[in-house]
Amino acid sequence: MLKSLFSGNKKTLKKIRKHGTANREALSRIAKAYATLGSGDVEESVKLPTRSDGKKVDKFEWYSVNTVDFFNEMSLLLGSLLEEGMCTKKTCPQMRAGPKFKYAWADKVKYKTPVNLCAADYIDCLMTWIESQLDDEDIFPINTSNFPKNFEKVVKTIFRRMFRVYAHLYHHHFQQIEKGAGDIQLNTSFKHFILYALHFELIPKDELGPMKELIQHLLERGKKDNDDRKESAKEEGKSGSDVDTQKK
Repeated sequence: MLKSLFSGNKKTLKKIRKHGTANREALSRIAKAYATLGSGDVEESVKLPTRSDGKKVDKFEWYSVNTVDFFNEMSLLLGSLLEEGMCTKKTCPQMRAGPKFKYAWADKVKYKTPVNLCAADYIDCLMTWIESQLDDEDIFPINTSNFPKNFEKVVKTIFRRMFRVYAHLYHHHFQQIEKGAGDIQLNTSFKHFILYALHFELIPKDELGPMKELIQHLLERGKKDNDDRKESAKEEGKSGSDVDTQKK
């Protein structure tokens, strides 16, 4: 069974991680600010930010910061949304996302070949594995930007597996989460996560199947929000122009 712990005043599955440098803490604040925006804004703002010197932030630095932040976000989600007894060997004997998608676990250490686990054990193994990747400074260096050659591959594996957790939550626990008024938290978190992942192509298209309709809705909603903002800006521009003309 998934067991939560407390980090500060918040319930979380794993200890909330901090960034190792002031620069990455600053990038993290930028990323978190993006998560509070409308879907259209987030879709635009997950792109690489620009530094004070006008150059783009290093892509792997941006990966590193956001991977830690999304891990922390998932820890908070799982700690606060999955109530005692909601996801157990009895309720979820397999890690699934609906009837068509089933996931086996392998980590090349404890489980060297894929094995079927209940959803709770799969999620616990996943979060522990991600923690081990983040702790390994040969993979996620703290005081240097010398990322390993396989860094992007590791990040893609992390994102692909985290996506499966979101898919499981939506397919098998959404009604329970909604009753507990946690649906807004889940939707906001997933929106930011998937728009970031799609922008950097971190998850293969064939993995997106169980959430295809929701993702399409988010993209369409983002486009509509962008169009509405552009139209509103045009109207405001016309109104301002009319006022200036009257003053003359």
